[in-house]
Amino acid sequence: MSLKRSDVENIAHLARLSLREDEVAGYVETLGNILDMVGQLDRAATGGIEPMAHPLRGLSQRLRADVVTEADAHALYQQNAPRVQAGLYIVPKVIE
Repeated sequence: MSLKRSDVENIAHLARLSLREDEVAGYVETLGNILDMVGQLDRAATGGIEPMAHPLRGLSQRLRADVVTEADAHALYQQNAPRVQAGLYIVPKVIE
């Protein structure tokens, strides 16, 4: 897919990026190359491929036991807070 200068300028505007005039041409080429590579990946034949959880056959991820390993220190942590009410941290309002 080939990008035009206007495409890159529009993308930069949407991303709220300010590009210098001399940078735009480089981004046109670079982003065009990235989109071409994505297009190649999209055309790869993946019809008979099964999803895998591990790259090596017969192996699986070792998972730890789902058990609690730490005690609840919520009250201890809240002792350092300047303001706490009903178990919640009270913070100053920043949005009017």
